[in-house]
Amino acid sequence: MRLSHFLGTMILLVGLCGTASSSQARDTDHYQALKQFSQVLDLIEKNYVQEVDRTDLIHGAIEGMLNSIDPHSAYIDLEKFKMMQEEFQGEFGGIGIQIGVRDKRLTVIAPIEDTPADKAGLKAGDIILEINGESALDVSLEDAVSKIRGPKGEAVELTILHKDSQAPEKVTIVRGTIPLISVKLKELEPGYVHLRLTDFKANTTDDMHQKLQEYTAKQELKGVVLDLRNNPGGLLNQAISVTDTFLRDGLIVYTQGRNPKSRKDEMASRQATDVTCPVVVLINSGSASASEIVAGALQDRKRGILIGERTFGKGSVQTIMPLSDGSAVKLTIALYYTPNGRSIQASGIDPDVELPFVAVPEDAAQPRDFREANLSKHLDNPNGDVELGPEELEAKEALAQDNQLRIGLSMVKSLPRFMQLTN
Repeated sequence: MRLSHFLGTMILLVGLCGTASSSQARDTDHYQALKQFSQVLDLIEKNYVQEVDRTDLIHGAIEGMLNSIDPHSAYIDLEKFKMMQEEFQGEFGGIGIQIGVRDKRLTVIAPIEDTPADKAGLKAGDIILEINGESALDVSLEDAVSKIRGPKGEAVELTILHKDSQAPEKVTIVRGTIPLISVKLKELEPGYVHLRLTDFKANTTDDMHQKLQEYTAKQELKGVVLDLRNNPGGLLNQAISVTDTFLRDGLIVYTQGRNPKSRKDEMASRQATDVTCPVVVLINSGSASASEIVAGALQDRKRGILIGERTFGKGSVQTIMPLSDGSAVKLTIALYYTPNGRSIQASGIDPDVELPFVAVPEDAAQPRDFREANLSKHLDNPNGDVELGPEELEAKEALAQDNQLRIGLSMVKSLPRFMQLTN
């Protein structure tokens, strides 16, 4: 590769990364940094103990350049780019976790529900110290994802430091096929549903609308407990369309880049699929990015009550910019803001009702409700006894095991009454 070709390529890449010269930088030699880079490249090629491939060196330099900007900007090689496309459009082999970098450590943002990682006990906030015996301290986010994913049936060993634990633990997890089911709906009581969004994929809003329509065809919808706990985010457009389902007009979110004129407002509109019943939103530290857009909009627009714990705090927007060789650059291009102008970057969204999750020990005896029916010789109900079916029993068990869901149901049932209260 000729130096002129190389310099031209680097200038193109710098242009793609959005580098702008300040007035001070214009007075300096624009090529000084590139000249230094070229010198280092030449030194490595001539003096390194082993022969190295120039393309690998340049890709490594690009990767390091992007990693130095923020935890979410990255160079994505061809294989990783294909992997990302699979994640949003089809099934892929892996263990089912979303990971990020927090305090310079590879951290589990959230396990995806009903996946090998979830069943192995990985939790939001767990720190990944090693992947298959290799340190994860300096590994890039994209490399970590590549190492953890793999063919179904093959195992990966992670060294995990669980939240609130003093000693690391080695966990061997057999990879499975990770389905792109991001919407789950269960009836808690007649008219009241638990709507769980595990992440935001390309089909999330359509799947949510379909499940809600199937339910409302049989039963009037009186209240929704929208569960965004451990939802690590995903596609921005899906966060907007999910939020639009619960709003009839007004601002949902706006993004703002470096250029003051780059602000873009996303507005809600009246649609046939709108949900108008009371809404309670469950959030925790695993609720990130797109989840925070939804939660922040519903909170600012006074459309829903937020219950749980402060969210993750990822308030930046990334875009994928394909390169000519099939690889791509993922670059942070903007911050997003809630309707009231709040940036939640690195701060998160506080719930309206602070309620930590309290796990119920597996061997704990369930408290027994004592009512008239428990009294000896009580009179029978003239309408007869009501026997619970499998779905009702499952909902009752879920409520017994999940204090946040239980309070969420109680709150969403009470909202109409609260709204009627006056001084």
